[in-house]
Amino acid sequence: MNRLYGKVAVITGGSSGKGFATAEQFVSEGAYVYITGRREKELDTAVAKIGKNIAAVQGDVSNLKDLDRLYAKIAEEKGRVDVVFANAGIGNQMAPLGSITEDLKDRSIRVNAISPGYTETSIFETLDWTKEQFEEIKSGITKTIPLGRWAHSEEIAKAAVFLASEDSSYVAGIELFVDGGAVQV
Repeated sequence: MNRLYGKVAVITGGSSGKGFATAEQFVSEGAYVYITGRREKELDTAVAKIGKNIAAVQGDVSNLKDLDRLYAKIAEEKGRVDVVFANAGIGNQMAPLGSITEDLKDRSIRVNAISPGYTETSIFETLDWTKEQFEEIKSGITKTIPLGRWAHSEEIAKAAVFLASEDSSYVAGIELFVDGGAVQV
């Protein structure tokens, strides 16, 4: 434990699902975590559940003014950011990881990506499906996953801890598939 002791982390979309599980895991590993999200109530609930070494900054990471507020708060309170887990609000198009890492190597910044597979989160409760419809769809998808099940948010969070910690100090420019082997078949 304490693989992230003393680190300052930012997690976008940190009030639920994979983002919340990652915030919880980062705090349990010793990090101080800032979570962002658009809904104040959910952010407050997440902060209360985790209880320590966490702060929330309401905002939309696609809005530059909101990012400036986030940056200002962290700069004032902690003075630095060690880890960014861009869980929500990122665009669909990115430069290849290798080129991003190459651009940032002189600043000792490692860039890696996690590509999660189907994950049990509350987002599916917001869809306009009956429970039976969802179970049928889920069953069909599950048959395509070699491990025969969906991921738990905590499993994605543990992969994020690995990439944020010194355990991965020589890992850069990778895309880590945490998908039960689905992309391999």
